[in-house]
Amino acid sequence: MPRFNLIFDMGLHKGEDTDFYLRKGFDVVAFEANPTLIENCKRRFAAYIANGRFRIVEGAIAPRSAGSSVTFYRNANVSVWGTIDGDWAKRNNALGSPSEIISVNRVDVSEVFENIGIPYYLKIDLEGVDGLVLRTLSEFNDRPQYLSVESEKVDRSALNENMNFLAQLGYTKFKIVQQATIPGSSGSFQSRDGSAFSYTFPQDASGPFGEDIPQRWMSLPDALKEYDAIFRRYRLFGDNTLFDRLPPSVRHLIEIGYKLTSSYRGALPGWHDTHASLS
Repeated sequence: MPRFNLIFDMGLHKGEDTDFYLRKGFDVVAFEANPTLIENCKRRFAAYIANGRFRIVEGAIAPRSAGSSVTFYRNANVSVWGTIDGDWAKRNNALGSPSEIISVNRVDVSEVFENIGIPYYLKIDLEGVDGLVLRTLSEFNDRPQYLSVESEKVDRSALNENMNFLAQLGYTKFKIVQQATIPGSSGSFQSRDGSAFSYTFPQDASGPFGEDIPQRWMSLPDALKEYDAIFRRYRLFGDNTLFDRLPPSVRHLIEIGYKLTSSYRGALPGWHDTHASLS
């Protein structure tokens, strides 16, 4: 059975999401490869570490074929872009954000599920190895009640494959959340003990999860239809498009014109997380 008091934060970064999960009253196990971010979070959450409600698994989640240590590309300018995927590092470098190469311990995600258990909610944001975690879940009978994963934004066939795999894992309900809308958003939430609290999500936060997300659940076919529209915007406004190479002032005017002539009001092109729930 999943541990209903537990959340896995796969992609700790600066603790933007862990802070919210702890406020919600959950115990948190977080995963991070960047040693600098790990030390910062140890200081930030020292009290929670001391009382046993928070722990950090240090290292990079990677396939067993990688061996005991992994090459990690620590991004010099955008810390959320740290990755073990060399192609992602090349992309980041092309965008003007180079990486420093370091070696970190490999984390075996299958052993994590075996030794710690299956969490109530699983947040996956690992810059290139999200699919490995999903595939590993298929080795276990239990599933998290809720999970979220950063959505593919370039390869539509890969997006469809991931969505169908979530359905194979037993997930029947979906919410698609544009992450550009999260920083600075606020809400009133309920902790596990029933107490209410207000929370404003900082930069780089993933936002609320499960029933706290203020939008309806969709079936898989409806979610795929929504991604049809999202990918049309990616083709117009995404990375390596003509729009992406225009001066910022021109892009801003085009964004205004697009929003005035369509029903869409979000950021362009935006990026999205897929949230999934068991029945």
